[in-house]
Amino acid sequence: MIEILNPTELPRAKEAGALVADILQTLKSRCEVGTNLHDIDRWTKAMIIEAGAQSCYVDYEPSFGRGPFGHYICTSVNDAVLHGRPYDYSLADGDLLSLDLAVTHGGVVADSAISFIVGDSEPPQSVAMISATERALNAGIAAAGPGARIGDISHAIGSVLNAAGYSINTEFGGHGVGSTMHQDPHVPNSGRPGRGYKLRPGLLLALEPWIMADTDKLVTDADGWTLRSATGCRTAHSEHTIAITNDGAEILTLPNQTQR
Repeated sequence: MIEILNPTELPRAKEAGALVADILQTLKSRCEVGTNLHDIDRWTKAMIIEAGAQSCYVDYEPSFGRGPFGHYICTSVNDAVLHGRPYDYSLADGDLLSLDLAVTHGGVVADSAISFIVGDSEPPQSVAMISATERALNAGIAAAGPGARIGDISHAIGSVLNAAGYSINTEFGGHGVGSTMHQDPHVPNSGRPGRGYKLRPGLLLALEPWIMADTDKLVTDADGWTLRSATGCRTAHSEHTIAITNDGAEILTLPNQTQR
């Protein structure tokens, strides 16, 4: 299913996006050496409830998972890259943490992810990986607009990641959002320009470049959810929800103070 929002629904999408962004930035400011992943999940739950929003994850039970996800946020550390279930782990200096959050607010879903390094360490490889996903995300957004095609976005993202020396896994990627979290169209992180669904004003897309340092192969934890690099290498993930407008693409998942 592909949903197209009408102009009266876009303000609600912006509100949902700003909420997700603000929660992620608050969590980032609280994450320090010694923070437990369960604390992050607990803080997220409290902020979602306080905002009168609903989690997209707690009861989420897709075919690729094992039962309901059962948590309010994905916390992926170091070699974990997607769908990381919070567990009893206290963050260490230099850990690379990815937080992925999706909520429903006002009947519209917003989805975003950030990666950052915990503590005072700045491992060069980790810094480079985070930068590559952020630059790829910006390139994908720049390629989006009315009349463009999904392949244009995928090609822009993949070109940046390939140029930075990373191989790309296309099993999981970006996707449409609307009244539900995962909708068509699928947006691979690599593709051919000029191909795929033509973008229309009112379409919401969650774009999410993610990479692993030295592989494109994933393995699944015993929890049935957490996806890790097959080699144990570090990973990074960046994501924004955007709205296709008459003039281009608008980023919805920016914090309130920088919402545009």
